[in-house]
Amino acid sequence: MSAINGTQIEQLRSRPSTSPFPQRERERLERKRARYEDIARTREVFAKRNRYYGQQVQYLVSSLVMPSSRVLEVGCGLGDLIANLKGSEVCGIDFSAEVIRLGKQRHPGLDLRVVDVETDPLPEGPFDVVILSDVLGSLDDVQLAMERIRPILAPRGRVVVTYYSFVWEPVLRLAERLGWKARYPQQNWLSMDDITNLLGLAGFDLIRRGTDVLLPMRVPFVSEIANRVVAKLPVMRELALVDYFVARAVDFVEERPAPSVSVICPCRNEKGHIREAILRTPVMGPKTELIFVDGSSTDGTVEEIQAAIRDYRGPLKVRLMHQGDGKGKGDAVRRGFAAAENELLMILDSDLTVAPEELPKFYRASVRGNAEFVNGVRLVYPMEDEAMRFLNLLGNKFFSLALSWLLEQPIKDSLCGTKVLRKTDYERIVANRSYFGDFDPFGDFDLLFGAARLNMKIGDVPVRYRARVYGETKISRFTHGWLLLKMTGYGFLKLRLNARPDSRPAR
Repeated sequence: MSAINGTQIEQLRSRPSTSPFPQRERERLERKRARYEDIARTREVFAKRNRYYGQQVQYLVSSLVMPSSRVLEVGCGLGDLIANLKGSEVCGIDFSAEVIRLGKQRHPGLDLRVVDVETDPLPEGPFDVVILSDVLGSLDDVQLAMERIRPILAPRGRVVVTYYSFVWEPVLRLAERLGWKARYPQQNWLSMDDITNLLGLAGFDLIRRGTDVLLPMRVPFVSEIANRVVAKLPVMRELALVDYFVARAVDFVEERPAPSVSVICPCRNEKGHIREAILRTPVMGPKTELIFVDGSSTDGTVEEIQAAIRDYRGPLKVRLMHQGDGKGKGDAVRRGFAAAENELLMILDSDLTVAPEELPKFYRASVRGNAEFVNGVRLVYPMEDEAMRFLNLLGNKFFSLALSWLLEQPIKDSLCGTKVLRKTDYERIVANRSYFGDFDPFGDFDLLFGAARLNMKIGDVPVRYRARVYGETKISRFTHGWLLLKMTGYGFLKLRLNARPDSRPAR
């Protein structure tokens, strides 16, 4: 079997299942679609109210699109942007049937279609330019959408992306409360670096990126100077409302032969998730094994794994290991990695808060060479209620910033359990583990510090984080938070001050 592709991911997402996770996903998507249909009925009012901002975005995009280009806009809304482009052929798609109906009334003769970029067949290309303007925040899977538009680009085609800066988030929320702006569902949290990273994961090479629109309302003389000049200046450009990107598609060079995969699933008292983990873990590469490493469960998890293995008739090789006298997730992962038979090592948390269906993204990032150490990120897409408590969220953001500084590579979520690396690279980390010592019971910092020590390229893959449906979290906010803080300080000593190996803090 070759490397899993975007079409296979769509099939995994849409396959029939009695699982509570896919069912909850379908219900969430239906609620989202219904909400956008409601918003569509107010789009014309807000388009008129925010006409100046719309004009500024039109000026920006027009400057990035050559005349006589064949253009597709994804998430076209009412079609105002492409209606003003001087393209030889323009087409707009949006997943809201109501907004397309209103757009056709507003711009008779404009080619507007009801198409969901993430699931539906796309207009036939090739297109010279594909525009994604102010749409990334509402996409369910930004990487998948970008991958799907790649094949319909002309050989020298370009993707143009605009998105709002989250520096403006408080202002935009206030504008919604005051009725100056439509009240949209929670948007994806995307920085300029996040968008650059997602373009790379989807097979695009960034050509340019910049900022625009410092003042989104008309103030005679002031607005033009602020938006045309001041918004481009150092420091001030960080305060601009609009971030924009231009990228081109590049050919993937995937590893051949495709590597086989070992998925390590540490578990303790996760009986209710076992069969879901087996049924929903896809086969990646020529073969995939799923190894459960049980940490002395008392709720029947071991018996459930044994029964599930007896009942299973699918393509995975499923194994059970016992952690024995070992303690902590880090120890379980190390035991699983040591027993793994295949070339690519993956970690899947047994609470399934990161869905097994997300694993092919990590596989492709690895076999395409996007990263040597692939790290999951839960802080881009909106989370389900109760998926992560507020203090945990703040802690995750703090440790991500701290580790990005320590490791000198951008890491948006250092504590996401889903991580992927080669077995040969892991063996190098093990061989050099004495530099840091056995300091991490969770395993996340151990792997990240080890990868950074070897100068491995660390790459983020955004995933959607879900609430668990069985059992209780094993995380203690304050006890484990203090331990993570000590480990961060230890990393500072070892990576920045180059302290001696015996200077680690007491456990």
